Amino acid sequence: MDKYRIEGNWNEVKGKIQQRWGRLTDDDLEVIDGYRNELVGKIQEYYGYSRDQAEYEVDKYLR
Repeated sequence: MDKYRIEGNWNEVKGKIQQRWGRLTDDDLEVIDGYRNELVGKIQEYYGYSRDQAEYEVDKYLR
């Protein structure tokens, strides 16, 4: 498991994340459960981003 959790209350953040990355399903968000590494992996999978690009997008969004 990734030790770097997404800051803030996951229940509040996940709705905003799903708005930004609409391909993520409710099931995906349950698996991600606030873990940044899981979020990056799912974005990489669904959007075809490289690992670096997915990490950049998540970091940019979370600022």
